[in-house]
Amino acid sequence: MNMTPSEKKFAEKTVYFTSLGCSKNLVDSQVMLGHMGLEGFQVATEPSESEVIIVNTCSFIEASKKESIDTILELADFKDPELGQCKALVVSGCMAQRYSQALEDELPEVDLIIGTGEYNKIVPLLKALEDGKLEAKSHVEIPKFIHTEFDPRLNTSPFYTAWLKISEGCNRNCTFCIIPTLRGRLRSRKVDSLVTEAKNLVETGVRELNLISQDLSDYGVDLDEENNLYELLKGLETVDGVDWIRLFYFYPDELTDEVIELMAKSKKICSYLDMPVQHFSSAVLRRMNRRITGEKILERIERLREFNPGIVIRTSIIVGFPGETEEDFNLLLEGVKKARINHLGIFRYSDEEGTPAFRLPEKVPQEVIEERFDRLHDVQKEIAEELNEEFIGQEVEVLVEGKHEETDLLLKGRHEGQAPDIDGSVLINDTNDIPFSVGDIVTVKINEVHEYDLIGEVITPDKRKIQ
Repeated sequence: MNMTPSEKKFAEKTVYFTSLGCSKNLVDSQVMLGHMGLEGFQVATEPSESEVIIVNTCSFIEASKKESIDTILELADFKDPELGQCKALVVSGCMAQRYSQALEDELPEVDLIIGTGEYNKIVPLLKALEDGKLEAKSHVEIPKFIHTEFDPRLNTSPFYTAWLKISEGCNRNCTFCIIPTLRGRLRSRKVDSLVTEAKNLVETGVRELNLISQDLSDYGVDLDEENNLYELLKGLETVDGVDWIRLFYFYPDELTDEVIELMAKSKKICSYLDMPVQHFSSAVLRRMNRRITGEKILERIERLREFNPGIVIRTSIIVGFPGETEEDFNLLLEGVKKARINHLGIFRYSDEEGTPAFRLPEKVPQEVIEERFDRLHDVQKEIAEELNEEFIGQEVEVLVEGKHEETDLLLKGRHEGQAPDIDGSVLINDTNDIPFSVGDIVTVKINEVHEYDLIGEVITPDKRKIQ
C-alpha cells in the first residue's frame, strides 16, 4: 500500500530494528540507531509499535539471503493498519548493497534501500521520505564510509560488552567470498579514534571489547606506520576500565611474533584468537586464493602455543570447496586433529554469484559435502570435549551474564576463551553466598563439563569490589 507524504509523517518517532548476520553489521546498526536517537527516535521493542522498521540484512551465503528476505516479508505485514503503524520499511546492509534493483523490483513494500556505505545517511533519507522529496528508493554507491568516535552509537549489546570495529572492507579477494564487493576496499580507523571510542564505551559500563573487522591482520596498512595492530593493542591496554580485549578474524599469514608475544604477556588481551584458516590442504588453499599453506598454518598455531600455552583458538573451515578431493579432505581432517582447535565453525561450500569460485569446475556433489561435514563435525566434537575436560579443577575468571534461559537454578557467564554468542558458556550452579551482579567478573572453580559448556561454583567475588 503506497502512502501519501502526509501519511508518512513520523509523529511518534519510533523505530524497530533487526540486525542480521555478523557483529560488524550489528555495529552499523548501532550507529544508525545513534543517529536516529539524536533526531528524537525512540527504539520500540515490538514491530507493531513502530513507525519505522529497519532490517539490516546479510547476504553472505544462501541461508542468510533467505533469512533476510523472510524477515523483510514478515515485517512488511506491519504496514497493514490492522497489524501495526509502520510508515517506512527500510532495508539496509549487504543484501541492499548486492541486490538493490531486485529488491526494488520485487518488493514494493520496501520504502527505502540503503547500501553498506550509506548507513550514516539514515536520518536525512528518512526526512526526505517523510517530506515526499525522496528522489530514489535505492541509495547504494561504492562503499567508502566508516564511522568514527564522532558518530553517535547506541550499544544494543549487554552493557558490559561491545564490538569495536577497527576497519571496514577487505583487500584479500578470496575466491569464495563476496565481501570485498559488498563492503569495498580496506578502510582503517586511526588508533587515537579507536582508543577514544573505547573510552566512550567504558563510560557506559563496558568491560569487554571485541575487536572486529573483515580482516584484522591488515589493519593499518592503508595508514601511516604509527597506526598498526601492535600500536592499537598497546593503546587499548591503557584504557582504564577495560578488562578483556578479544581479537577476531586475524589471518594466520600476518601473525607476527611481536603481536603473539604482546598477547601472551598482556593482562587485558584475552588468551583467545579467532583465526580463519578455511582448510589445511595447500591445493585447496591455492584455489581459495589464500596466501598460505596448510603446513604454515600449523606452524603458526604451534608458535601461538609456544608463547601462550593456554590460548583458546577459534577458526572456520569450508568443506566441499570446488575440486576438493578425498585426499584434500583427509588432509583437512589430519590438520584439524593436529591443530586441536577449541572452537570450530564448519561451513558447507555454496556457490555465490559474483565470486571467482562460482566459475570453478569440479563442483563437489551436495551429498558428498554433507558426508564430509558430518565426518569433520564428529572429529571436532571429540576434540572439543577433550579440551573442555582439561578445565576440570581449574579456577577461571568468568564474566557473569545473568540467569540461564532455561532454568532459574543456574546462572551463566563466559571465561575469556568464550566469545559472545558463538562459543559455549560457563554455568554457575553454586554461588557459595558470594554477592555479585550481572557484569561482574568472578572467579569460578570448574567441577564438570558438558559438550560445549563448563559448570562450576563461585569462589571469589569481583576483584574491583574487593579493592
